[in-house]
Amino acid sequence: MEYNTDDEFKKYLMDRINQLEDKNLKLKRLCEKLEEEKRSFENYRLQYERENRRLRNELERMHMPPLLLGTVLDILDDDRVIIKSSAGPRFMVNAPKSFDKNLTAGDNVVLNQQTSAIVDIIPMPKDPSVCGMEVINAPDVSFNDIGGLKDQIKAIKETVELPLKRPDLFNSIGINPPSGVLLYGPPGTGKTMLAKSVANSTDAVFIRVIGSELVQKYIGEGARMVRELFQLAREKAPTILFIDEIDAIASKRYDTTSGDREVQRTLMQLLAEIDGFDARGNVKILAATNRIDMLDDALLRPGRFDRLIEVPLPTLEGRIDILKIHTKNMPIAKDVDLREIARLSEGSTGADIKAITTEAGMNAIRNEKKIVSMTDFLIAVETVLRGGSHYSYKKSQFGSIYV
Repeated sequence: MEYNTDDEFKKYLMDRINQLEDKNLKLKRLCEKLEEEKRSFENYRLQYERENRRLRNELERMHMPPLLLGTVLDILDDDRVIIKSSAGPRFMVNAPKSFDKNLTAGDNVVLNQQTSAIVDIIPMPKDPSVCGMEVINAPDVSFNDIGGLKDQIKAIKETVELPLKRPDLFNSIGINPPSGVLLYGPPGTGKTMLAKSVANSTDAVFIRVIGSELVQKYIGEGARMVRELFQLAREKAPTILFIDEIDAIASKRYDTTSGDREVQRTLMQLLAEIDGFDARGNVKILAATNRIDMLDDALLRPGRFDRLIEVPLPTLEGRIDILKIHTKNMPIAKDVDLREIARLSEGSTGADIKAITTEAGMNAIRNEKKIVSMTDFLIAVETVLRGGSHYSYKKSQFGSIYV
């Protein structure tokens, strides 16, 4: 192609250069896109390879022959072991020397189904219901939330909390701290709240069980649960083991029916665990009951329950303290006389007083009031304690009158 002038030739060259640059830019973008797709495909390849290896391992594991469970019965002098398989028969096999821990009689092991050789040692199984008795989150109840039980709080701090926080004090004196505390008294007096406060104030593991949960249908099941419960407590020591309503399994023993005899077997296991041949370690026992007169004498002796703490009905001053605790966040009128309310609620428990304050608040809500008055409290006292007949509250020149 001929060009008439130099300018035309230069223009042609510039156009050609621009075309080549545009083409080069497009090729660069295409190369970057292909590189990005290559990296993405490489990631997918690695991901699929990992998934393939995992599935192969899972398939190989599923193709492995099943193993038998067995128990070590005896260990002979020449490193041979007598085991009993879960299928029933007993075998004598050579003890493997590759285990870090030595075999002992009673260990649970897994056996090769074909050769009955010991493959591994497995821990003793625990009942899931026993493991579920451990309280993970401490209750939000402190000793400041309990009124009228100053002496009981002092006693439980000395016998349960102090040995866990300051064991050196007992070592310096040369005595063992009290091993068990039994709280007894009428229902609603604050026994369970004391236990919750101990769980809140210490860093120890808190395990709670209700006595009726240890009553099982089949022979030996209740005793097994008690044994596993204390084993769990020893493993997680320092531990506080709280048995609520202990009279469900610890009533006095008589010649009774087969069902009651199973409860008595559970009680005997409990007695052996609390103060038996095996050391209990740093495990504190805390129990509560409404019927101490029903408990077996073997349970109440020193060494099992060293401290018997009575939680009685609150006195007048105790009822005033409880009212102050339950009304501290309640907007109450100036005419509310807590001492008078405490006097009118003579013979009531801490639970009754809490119900009175709740009912007084409900009375104010029913009447669409934002402040709880003395009349609301008087109506609540009658509703909770006396079955519904209401006081009338009047002001006079001689003071407050209750009719």
